[in-house]
Amino acid sequence: MDDLPALIEANVAAFLLEMGAAGGGVERDDREVHWTVGGSPIGYHNAIVRFDVDDEDRARTIVDEWSAELGARGVPGSCHLTPSMRPAGLQALFAASGFEDGGDEPAMTADLRVAVDVPSTDLAISVIADADGMRAYRDVLADGFGEGPKEADWVAAVFSTIGFDGRWQHYVGHVDGRAVATTSMLLTPPVAGIYFVCTRPEHRGRGYGAAITHHAMSGAATAGASYAVLGSSPMGQRIYEQLGFRTVFSYRLMEWEP
Repeated sequence: MDDLPALIEANVAAFLLEMGAAGGGVERDDREVHWTVGGSPIGYHNAIVRFDVDDEDRARTIVDEWSAELGARGVPGSCHLTPSMRPAGLQALFAASGFEDGGDEPAMTADLRVAVDVPSTDLAISVIADADGMRAYRDVLADGFGEGPKEADWVAAVFSTIGFDGRWQHYVGHVDGRAVATTSMLLTPPVAGIYFVCTRPEHRGRGYGAAITHHAMSGAATAGASYAVLGSSPMGQRIYEQLGFRTVFSYRLMEWEP
């Protein structure tokens, strides 16, 4: 039986590490911890993706080292706490070091071998293959995702650096010639991660988010993936459940601002 929590964590780690590297970040990767830092102006993307320490005092030292690394660079950062991270009580250690609780992010998965019906829409979805497509993608993110234009500019620049012919696939949906929805897919067999699902605010409630997510899921299945994985916002969780996703565990985001 597939270890779904481990597959989810591996895909999310690849997502954060690849984007961080493309943004010019550096990694620390040893037996105890794996992080990427300096590749993004967004705290979510300067992140610890693995933490595996037996001793609480040693864990406290590494948390302090992460705080110092972020402080020296003057960038925001985070730790994406998972049930596999050790020791128990990491959340309290991060809080004591000045990190704020950013809440839970459900980690969800869907079996791509199970068909799901999605209502049809007037959304015309295409794969992004060039700079023009990425500019349209960027404009949608700037209008309705995360930290707005600052995050959208960084994401578009990083994806342009990574290129359009690898294991990433990016999609943009148009209505009447205007880009209104986005998503990206990262393939790490046997799973594909779905990221940056966004619909312009004035076009929400019309099924476009579900339609473009399902399109990416179909692309993942065609590429040989057995599962789709994603991290959901509370706003999107019900929509994803209708697409066959279920929550496997929840990340706990601990966030730090300089």
